[in-house]
Amino acid sequence: MFIVNSYALAVALCVVTMICWGSWGNTQKLAAKSWRYELYYWDYVVGILLFSVFLCFTLGSFGQSGRSFLPDLMQLEGSKAASAFTGGVIFNASNILLSAAVSIAGMSVAFPLGVGLALVLGVFINYAGEPKGDAALLFTGVALVTLAIVCNGIAARRKGGKTGGTRKGIVLAVIAGVLMSFFYRFVAAAMDLEHFENPTPGMATPYSAFFIFSCGIFLSNFLFNTLAMRRPFAGEPVSYSEYFQGRPATHLVGILGGCIWGLGTALSYLAAGKAGAAISYALGQGAPMIAALWGVCVWKEFKGCPASTMRLLVLMFVLFVAGLSLITIAGA
Repeated sequence: MFIVNSYALAVALCVVTMICWGSWGNTQKLAAKSWRYELYYWDYVVGILLFSVFLCFTLGSFGQSGRSFLPDLMQLEGSKAASAFTGGVIFNASNILLSAAVSIAGMSVAFPLGVGLALVLGVFINYAGEPKGDAALLFTGVALVTLAIVCNGIAARRKGGKTGGTRKGIVLAVIAGVLMSFFYRFVAAAMDLEHFENPTPGMATPYSAFFIFSCGIFLSNFLFNTLAMRRPFAGEPVSYSEYFQGRPATHLVGILGGCIWGLGTALSYLAAGKAGAAISYALGQGAPMIAALWGVCVWKEFKGCPASTMRLLVLMFVLFVAGLSLITIAGA
């Protein structure tokens, strides 16, 4: 299987993770022109599962290093499989709420608040589980990211009064962020992060962990998304018959979104062996900066807001970049 053997490559993969995690929401915005987010989300989840299967039978099975996917899956302990699966369930609950927040308040509000909060809490949780990297630099970077979230929250309030972003979207994003901060630790606990090439018997490689994690997302979606369809946060209930009436092109947009997110997640797990779970997670969770750029520059979600609001957004970007830079140095 393919294994990351240098910190520089691990950081590069985390940057790709950040771009993927911050960009998948564009597919939801595209689908929203004719498709409710609850329906889009089914395609998104299917995309994650399909991508995990593709990755496991390609990069996860080729090469001379470590165990290939199927032998690794067969020797996995039940407790480790349950940990990765639980991570998928927790992520899915949080991400449905985040998708609802995006549909209500927009990418430039929901992502920085929800995913930014997940970054801050998640770093503490993952560092406690595996303390790797310079703690002073790491948590200084987290503090700067926290200030960036505050700036975005203030800007979001101003946007709410100006263009219709609602308090409900902000509340959903915050709840999603709290839940999302826990999922990565469950998946990391299933893997032997120090020995990807020769993992401890019973523990997972990143590929088998990612596959089981994806199964947790897919299976829990029958509960979580069915509830969201029947009792939506906004609008009228939607049915499964509406989903099957969707155009193929619309379904493909959602599947593409799942593949984009799945690629970012898989690379984050691969990078965790060299960078550590806390740093790999934190760098990937720089996604709010990417999502906010999409929301501001492409989707014009803050169009018409006063100059003071735009200055807050610029300060948010600067703080995010400074915080992520310190987090990167902390791992080196």
